Amino acid sequence: MSHDVTEALHVTPGGPADLAKRDPGDRLGLTDKEAGLERLAELVTRIGALQYRLAAEGRRSLLLVLQGLDAAGKDGTVRHILTGVSPQSWRIVSFKRPTLTELSHDYLWRVHAACPARGEVGIFNRSHYEDLVTARVRGLAPASVLKKRPRQVREFERMLTEEGTAVVKVFLHVSADAQRERLQERLTDPEKAWKFSAADIQDRALRSAYLDAYEKIISETATTFAPWYVVPADHNWIRNLAVAELLAHALQKLDPQLPPADPTVASLRIT
Repeated sequence: MSHDVTEALHVTPGGPADLAKRDPGDRLGLTDKEAGLERLAELVTRIGALQYRLAAEGRRSLLLVLQGLDAAGKDGTVRHILTGVSPQSWRIVSFKRPTLTELSHDYLWRVHAACPARGEVGIFNRSHYEDLVTARVRGLAPASVLKKRPRQVREFERMLTEEGTAVVKVFLHVSADAQRERLQERLTDPEKAWKFSAADIQDRALRSAYLDAYEKIISETATTFAPWYVVPADHNWIRNLAVAELLAHALQKLDPQLPPADPTVASLRIT
């Protein structure tokens, strides 16, 4: 996947997300699926090697935020990125409905506590953006409260980056047709039926409202220090490959270094 394609996924800070103009079925110029899967395997190996160095360095961290409508493929993306990668120093969090304890704090309290520690790569499978998007669509907070949140999140993410956490945010963009097929599969496949709930039907009916909310929120929170990328999600292998490219690129940009060996033990021999 070329640098040009990666740039095409990028949302320009200060500009619109342009979700309506982005094709969820875009193959990003790739036609050979087998070659794409080979590239994905290479990237998983590369991500593992870079994550190992990041853990050994122990000074910085990386946070990958995954957002998308129901059935966009957040779970599948995580599984494929982590295939063959050591689970050490990875932190994967999926935010559910807040508990009473969490509700007694500000909405970012539980998010900050779940951010990756130094040396870790964190993945948010759904994130603090639910408190901006879902809260807006579902009317879970007053407009006066929601109006403040994009600024608060920008400031929160700026603090994270200044403290050593690189932040990469990805919106998995799925079409209405692909979403319908995947939701129907959940209904008919016994192995996937547990993932389906009545709320999925309600959210499906609110698809346009959700896309409008994401358009607004992504546009307002796309920054140079915590960039947004819109990844076409109709084709699973394209989605997985694109996110792996973005994650590998972010780790390569950090360029983590192995710490030098302790000189006091360099001459020791194990007997």
